Amino acid sequence: MKMLTVFTPTYNRAYCLENCYRSLLQQSCKEFVWLIIDDGSTDNTRELVNNWKSENLIEIRYFYQENQGMHGAHNSAYRIIDTELNVCIDSDDTMPTQTVEKIINFWKKYGSNEVSGIIGLDSYNDHTIIGTELPKYLPSSTLFDLYYKYGVKGDKKLVYRTELTKLYPYPLFENERYVGLAYKYYMLDKQYKMLLLNEILCCVEYLPDGSSLNMFNQYRKNPKGWAFYRKELMKLPFASKSFKYRQAIHYVSSSLLNRNYSFLSESPLKSLTFLAIPFGLLLFIYIQQRQGQLKLK
Repeated sequence: MKMLTVFTPTYNRAYCLENCYRSLLQQSCKEFVWLIIDDGSTDNTRELVNNWKSENLIEIRYFYQENQGMHGAHNSAYRIIDTELNVCIDSDDTMPTQTVEKIINFWKKYGSNEVSGIIGLDSYNDHTIIGTELPKYLPSSTLFDLYYKYGVKGDKKLVYRTELTKLYPYPLFENERYVGLAYKYYMLDKQYKMLLLNEILCCVEYLPDGSSLNMFNQYRKNPKGWAFYRKELMKLPFASKSFKYRQAIHYVSSSLLNRNYSFLSESPLKSLTFLAIPFGLLLFIYIQQRQGQLKLK
């Protein structure tokens, strides 16, 4: 059995998915499966993928589902994947030629059941690293500590042990399509560190219709998902009080957007949440005003 699954959630991205495919064809090591989770596309994604499957140049698995959002697509991927490791490459991303080879060789040399996976680097298409490199003096770290203790910035590429990513499934909320993906990662941080690999594993292009550039709309349209996410982050045992306070502010705002006025009694940190109400209310008002301004444009 192959060691790695590269999975790609996609929704009406046939126009850019071929770049991802071509980068996978060019991999120096073909010991991987490409799993495409089609999250309800209405374009020609299925036809495109069927053509690639008929070429039989790499192993491709295709799974179609009704639209659930990015986190729902991740749920399906983790349920289906049967290789030891997995990594998500978005539909508008590409992989440098030796990425699969680097992941497999690095894991064979250093991987174990004592860690949850590997953290590598993302770059722009010109190979400029997004944010900062990983600390060269650290062999391993949790994802949370990497950002909030060691000051690392920017998106990073995460390779996980599949048996662990099957844990902590993302909840699905009616009429919503987003829950922060970091929820699962921080849950795994409670038990495991990750190996650090200071190599570019993915080249990222932030397209106008991508989730990264539409975060305000995600926040506004998915208040239940965001409230859940903020509540879970408030519970993290290793997080600082200031971090938890910021989560409480957003929790208040998302609860108000959802018209859930029982948020205080449902909070895991009631005193902190009570103190966060003024700033949470201001954030709620800001979002409402900005939404009104966008409607006028």
